Amino acid sequence: MKIFFGKLLLVCLLAGSLIGGTFVQTSDTSDQGAKQDAKDAASSTKQATKKTAHKVKKTTKKGVHKGAKKARQGAEQVEDSTQH
Repeated sequence: MKIFFGKLLLVCLLAGSLIGGTFVQTSDTSDQGAKQDAKDAASSTKQATKKTAHKVKKTTKKGVHKGAKKARQGAEQVEDSTQH
């Protein structure tokens, strides 16, 4: 009877260590997955920021050029009206 309990205890400890090892390994894997998810999110944010900044720069440049063109047109009209 004593040998039976010894073997049962050994089997339980062995099974527990295997199951515990699986949980620990799964935990490490999920940590790596979370880490990769964070890296992916940061990369996506970086790309979105670059894209937005590019569009803002382009739109601002268009606006400035359009404003300068209108200012030149206005100056020409004033010049034409003062010459006659």
